[in-house]
Amino acid sequence: MNVDAALLEIVLLSLRVSGFALLISVLLGIPAGLLLGLRRFPGRRLVVALIYTGMAFPPVVIGLFVYLLLSRNGLLGSHSLPFVPALFTPQAMILAQIILAFPLVAGFTMAAVAGVDPALRVQVRALGASNRQATLAVLEEAKGGVIAAVVAGFGGIISEVGAVMIVGGNIEGRTRVLTTAIVLETGKGNFTLAIALSLVLLGLAFAANFAIVRLQGRSFDA
Repeated sequence: MNVDAALLEIVLLSLRVSGFALLISVLLGIPAGLLLGLRRFPGRRLVVALIYTGMAFPPVVIGLFVYLLLSRNGLLGSHSLPFVPALFTPQAMILAQIILAFPLVAGFTMAAVAGVDPALRVQVRALGASNRQATLAVLEEAKGGVIAAVVAGFGGIISEVGAVMIVGGNIEGRTRVLTTAIVLETGKGNFTLAIALSLVLLGLAFAANFAIVRLQGRSFDA
């Protein structure tokens, strides 16, 4: 395999792993953030504390946790369940990145929703809106913070190396992504290729974040 083909394979795998992880994290994290930001229920403080703790979790710790969970003697690895990914596969990397991104998306969404004036929800309900419509109105008002939540989640996983290195193994042609390839080439002293990979990673991060902002109908223009 030539260098261009290998680089394309690494880029596509990076986008696939981080893209799926972000999608699942957003689908789970935004509703969780809405619930925590708008509702009061027994145990909420504990859940919020866990979310904030997850936001500060070192990626290598998450990688170790997933590795132990999926290993042959682990809680999930010891059972032949169809939905449990195997170690050293893209699916295991996706699981690790979901655990990394979910608290970021949920935490920032919760903060954005909690920052909306409570009177908005009361006013919308007084005008005859349903509970769902009132929640959507709050979400619309907090859209800027929700965008930040998505961007934070994506930034946390696209640049992450420790967790995917542990659960993916950095196997050429199977689980090697941009971040792990950069670490490998730097260790080999191949700084030219490492810098090139870094520039590709930065370009992808910028393009994805810009696309997220544009899709939400916003821009960085004043």
